[in-house]
Amino acid sequence: MTGGQPAFGLSFDPRALTDLLQAPGDIRDLALAQLQDVVNADLFGSKLTGDLSGLRKLYVDSRNAWRVVYTQRPAPATSTHTTEIHVVAVRPRARNDVYDTVAARLGMNRRPVSALTHAARARSPQLDTRPIPKPAPPYAMPGLPHPAPSPKPKGPLR
Repeated sequence: MTGGQPAFGLSFDPRALTDLLQAPGDIRDLALAQLQDVVNADLFGSKLTGDLSGLRKLYVDSRNAWRVVYTQRPAPATSTHTTEIHVVAVRPRARNDVYDTVAARLGMNRRPVSALTHAARARSPQLDTRPIPKPAPPYAMPGLPHPAPSPKPKGPLR
């Protein structure tokens, strides 16, 4: 805790500032209060993963419907702080709106997904139509004893 003294500078992507101004009043107030705690080093958001690693998120409201996504980066040379909190988006969580918006604002061509989401969307191996190779008989496995050869018949077969 820094006792209310800012530990970091604060900057906004201009579109994130528009997000904040267009958010409902209660969301705007909660987001600003949380950002103040982040700037004072009293609160740190959860780390994002995958393509958005390096960014952090804040859960703005009790329903977890709104997010603030920000990054910590070096402050401009003219700043009194060496590091600043840069807000990228303040948006609803529904249908990944906030994460899609962040990806677009950062110039990502594809929508970021977590490893878990990627695995869930992957093709099931049970749907593979290629023939499954049959395993070798157990006696052909190295290190296992081989069965005794069957006796050869003596004389003509009837």
